[in-house]
Amino acid sequence: MIQYAIDVLKVEHIIVCGHYGCGGVRAALEDKPLGLVDNWLRHIRDVYQKHETHLFTIKDMNRRCDKLCELNVIEQVNNVCHSNIVQEAWERGQSLGVHSLIYSIKDGLLRDLGMEVNSKADISRIYHIATDNSSSD
Repeated sequence: MIQYAIDVLKVEHIIVCGHYGCGGVRAALEDKPLGLVDNWLRHIRDVYQKHETHLFTIKDMNRRCDKLCELNVIEQVNNVCHSNIVQEAWERGQSLGVHSLIYSIKDGLLRDLGMEVNSKADISRIYHIATDNSSSD
């Protein structure tokens, strides 16, 4: 649990890591009803809608899926940074960084998506830099 890790273990780094070729992301892109799993896919579909203008310009479906995987990680970092647990740690002056990584199943490499947040003041500026960088192909 993230609260235990931050408050008790005093971890200094949280990594949000996604992976390319994610079946959940592809299912969210296809926008077909899938039953109970739709509840899990709702947030990914929200991320798609938020970035739909850019994603729609990517014609190759595999590349579009990969880009949505990246954007989902960035959005999840943003969510973690806005959680009460992380916000309170920063207010206490605790050293804590939240990082965005994505894993490629094809080559086994981790890629840094450029969103590293170390304080409340960093969130908005770094979020915009990360989403701008993610928009360039």
